[in-house]
Amino acid sequence: MNDGPYHIDIVDKARINNAEKFARKAHSGQTRKGSGIPFIVHPYKVANTVQLFGGSIAQIQAALLHDTVEDTNITLNDIERNFGNKVKNIIDGLTKISGEFDFTSSTQAENFKKMFLTIPDDVRVILIKLADRLHNMRTLDSMKEIKKLKIASETAYLYAPLAHRLGLYSIKTEMEDLSFKFTYPKEYNLIKNKLEKTKAVRDRYIQKFSHPIKKELDKQGFRYKLKARTKSIPSIHRKMKDKGVDFEEVFDVFAIRIILDSPEEKADCWKVYSVVTDFYIPNPERLRDWISYPKQNGYESLHTTVMSPTGKWVEVQIRSRRMDDIAEKGLAAHWRYKEGNDKNPGFDKWISEIREIMENKDSNTSDFLDDFKTNLYSDEIYVFTPKGDLFTLPKNATALDFAFSVHTDVGISCIGAKVNSKLVPLSYVLKSGDQIEILTSKKQIPKEAWLDFVITSKAKSKIKQTLKEEKKKLAINGKEILERKLNALKLNFSESNLKIILKHYHFKEHTEFFFQIAQGTVDLSKIKEINHKSGQLYISSSITKSIKNTFESLVQRVRGNENEIIIGEGADPNLDYKLAPCCNPLPGDQVFGFITINDGIKIHRNNCPNARQLRANYAYRILAANWKDYKRDAFITGLKFIGIDNVGLVKELTTIISDLEKVNMKSLNFDSKDGVFEGNIMLYVYDKNHLENLIRKLRNIEGIEKVVRME
Repeated sequence: MNDGPYHIDIVDKARINNAEKFARKAHSGQTRKGSGIPFIVHPYKVANTVQLFGGSIAQIQAALLHDTVEDTNITLNDIERNFGNKVKNIIDGLTKISGEFDFTSSTQAENFKKMFLTIPDDVRVILIKLADRLHNMRTLDSMKEIKKLKIASETAYLYAPLAHRLGLYSIKTEMEDLSFKFTYPKEYNLIKNKLEKTKAVRDRYIQKFSHPIKKELDKQGFRYKLKARTKSIPSIHRKMKDKGVDFEEVFDVFAIRIILDSPEEKADCWKVYSVVTDFYIPNPERLRDWISYPKQNGYESLHTTVMSPTGKWVEVQIRSRRMDDIAEKGLAAHWRYKEGNDKNPGFDKWISEIREIMENKDSNTSDFLDDFKTNLYSDEIYVFTPKGDLFTLPKNATALDFAFSVHTDVGISCIGAKVNSKLVPLSYVLKSGDQIEILTSKKQIPKEAWLDFVITSKAKSKIKQTLKEEKKKLAINGKEILERKLNALKLNFSESNLKIILKHYHFKEHTEFFFQIAQGTVDLSKIKEINHKSGQLYISSSITKSIKNTFESLVQRVRGNENEIIIGEGADPNLDYKLAPCCNPLPGDQVFGFITINDGIKIHRNNCPNARQLRANYAYRILAANWKDYKRDAFITGLKFIGIDNVGLVKELTTIISDLEKVNMKSLNFDSKDGVFEGNIMLYVYDKNHLENLIRKLRNIEGIEKVVRME
C-alpha cells in the first residue's frame, strides 16, 4: 500500500500488509470480467482510495478483503479468525445479497438498505462501498453496453448522491462525470471537446479576473492559494438543458477558489470577501454563508457570485485550508480535525433519522430507498424555533417537515403553524431565517394528502407508518366482515380460499383487501362467481398456470434471446412490447427495454426521466433494444417552446409544422404573460431525424428563443 496523507505506524502497516497478502492469495488466478486484469488490482485500488480519504486501519483491511467472501471460498468466519470481529462486520455489510428475490422488489434497494443496517458505530465504513463503486466506474469501458448503462445509472441514482451527502465531493464529481460519460456519450464528448478548445481563452480570462484580487491580497499580507475550477461536464449540460442554450451561452463554466492559510478563519474569509467585492459587484441573491451555518455534512465555505467587467457572472469561493480539506475529503477530514468524540451534530442527526426509518418493520424497501434518497442532494435552509434554536432542513421543506424534525409526536399531532407570527397551512414552504411555532392537537390524525407536500425522509416515513397502523385497525373490521360473508355462503375462511379471493379481486396482500372491505369499496357478492365445492374455492388449473407463468416465461424468453430485443422488422412475434408513453421513443433514439409485471415489455429512451431509476432499482429487468428497418409509421412526440409574443408567431409555427413539414398535430397549448409565451405541441413524426429537422427550422423563426423535445 502507498502511504496516504495520514500517518500509519509500523504495527498498523503490518496489519495492512497481512490483509493484502491474504487477499492476494484468495484471489490468486482470478481476473476481472471483460478486461482480463488480475482481480487483486481492484481491492488494492479500493483500499488506496479508502486510505487517501482517511479511512481507519480496519476499513483499509476490509477494503482489501471486501470481495473475498463473495468471490472466493473464504468465509466470514475465516475473516473474523484472521482479522477480528470489526473487519468481519464491515465485510458482511458490504457483501451483496445472494439467493432468490421477488421480481417486484429491487435487489439493489435491498443491498443499499443492508449496508445501512450493518453500519457499526463508525459510519465511515460507507466510504469502502463508495471507493468500490468508484473503481468499478473507472474500469467500466470493458463492459457490454447494456451493463455500462445499468451500472452508470445506478451510480448516478444512488452512489453519487450518497457521496454528496457525506461531503465527499471529489468522489461525487467523478462518479457523476463517469456516469454521464457512459449514459450520454455524444453529449459528453461534445462538451468535453468544447472545454478543451476554449481552455486557453478561459485561462486568460481567469488570469485577468484574478489579477487585481491577488495584488490586493498580497498587499494585505494574506497567505493564500488561488485556483480556478472548471465545472463538471454534467453540471454544464444541466445548465444548457435548463436554460435551453448552447455551450457558448453558458457563462459560468468555472469558479474561482481562494484558500486561506490563517488561524482567524471566519474573520479573514470575510476580509477576502470584502476585497473581492471592492473590485466586482456581487449578486446579493447568490451569497451563501456556510461558515456561520455549516452544512450538515460539515461543509464550510463562503460563496458569492460577482459581475466581471465583461458582463459575465463569476462564482468565487472563499475558505480556509481546513475547510478546503473537509470540502474535498468530507466527514473523514471533519472528524480528524475534531477533538475526542466531538462529531458533527447535523450529520449524526441525519444518520439517526435514517436508522429510525429503517426500524419501521412495515417499511417497503423501495419506499425506504425513495424516502432516503429524497434528501441526499437537497440544498439546505436554516430556520428557528420560538426559543431561537436552529434547525437545518432541505430546501423547499414545509411547516409539517419542520414539525417532524422537532419530534415525531409533534408531526403526528400538527394542525397548523405560525411562521414569523403569521398563521400558515401545514404545506407552507419555509425560507431561511423563518421562525416557526407548531400548533398541535391530540385529536389530529395524519392524512394521506400530507405525503403530497412533505419532502423530508423522516416525515414521509413516519406518515406512512402511522397510516399503515390506522389501516391495520380498520383491516381487522374488514376481515370480520369477510368471515361473516363466507360463513353465509357456507365457505371456509382458509388460507387457500383467501388466496383465490385475492386473485379474483386483483389484490396482492391481505391487509389492503381487508381495509378496502371495511371502507365499503369491495363488492363481496362477487365471491359467488368463483367456482367452489364442499366449502372450498378453486380456479381451473389452466388459469392458475397462466397467472403464475406470465411474467417468468416472458423473462425466460427474453433471456434466451441474449438479453436483446429488436424493434421493427425481425422482431420476435411472441414478445409483447409497447413504446413507453413517459418518453415517447422514436426510431433513431437510443433505447432499452424494461420487463413489466403485467404489461409486457416497455421501450424507453435512454434519457427517459424514469430511465435512471429503472436501471438502478431493477437492473435484472433491463434489456438491450435496437431499432431495425422500422416501417414508416408516425410516432407521437412533444415539443416545448419559449419565445417573444409577436403578432403572427403562433401562425408561423403551425404553418411550418403542418404545411411545410406535413406533420400532423395532436394538441397545441400556448400561454402568454408579459410579452413572453410558452407552449407545448404534441405531434406525429416518422423518426428522430424528422423531428430534429423540424426543430432546426422552428428555431430559425424570429422571436423563438427555445425549442426542445419534451422528456
